Parts: sequence; C-alpha cells; structure tokens
Amino acid sequence: METRELQIDTGSSRGLTDLTGACVSFLTDVDADDGLLTVFVPHATAGVVVCELGAGSDDDLLDALDRLLPRDDRWRHAHGSPGHGADHVLPLLASPSLTVPVVGGRMTLGTWQSVALLDPNRDNPRRTVRLSFMPG
Repeated sequence: METRELQIDTGSSRGLTDLTGACVSFLTDVDADDGLLTVFVPHATAGVVVCELGAGSDDDLLDALDRLLPRDDRWRHAHGSPGHGADHVLPLLASPSLTVPVVGGRMTLGTWQSVALLDPNRDNPRRTVRLSFMPG
C-alpha cells in the first residue's frame, strides 16, 4: 500500500477544497493500476465528499448543510466560533473517509464528480488529508 499525507490550507473561510488533482498526481506518482484509493481526513470537524464543484454547487451544498445543521447556540458543544457544535455533527452527513475505485490508474469518477474536502469550521485553517492506494 502507498500513502501520502497532504497539508491543506483552508484559511478562515468555510467551504470545499478540490482534492481531485492531488489524487490524480498521487496515483500517477505511485504508478497505480487497478485498486482502491482511500481519502481520509483525521479531523472531527471536516469530511470528504464526491460532488460537483463550481456552477453554484459549492454554495448550494453549504446552504443545505446550514439548513440541516444550523449554526446557532443550540449545540451543547459550545466552544469556538458560533455554530461550532454543528461542525462536530458533520460526520453524520460527510464521512471523514471515502474510497474510490481505480481502474487503469484512473479514478472511476463520473463526468461532473470531484473529490473534495468539506470544511465548515472557521477555527482550523490547516487540514491534513491522507491518500492511500491499495492495489487490487
């Protein structure tokens, strides 16, 4: 198994960070053929998703997330920025890991799909992402 750790600067804004290019580079560097790519974020307040990016999709995703997990004072976990408690419930909706099949060295994503880091938390400006390739 091959593994790489990335440091992603998300700054103080909430949102999605496209990881697709980093995944493609990793698969090229490890000379991947057929197998599984795992993307993992070791954080309690971030997740990884496969989604469409751009064309308003990013904002739609964050708006939907805010409707499902309102950023107010209802949360028992109450330190950090307003609504931070909601960030700790994120794993119910966006897992900290995902696995993508790889065939012939390429992820089998659909035309409009990208791999993205979902970080709704303004309090952590730097995130770690671990990529692992398991040959099949």
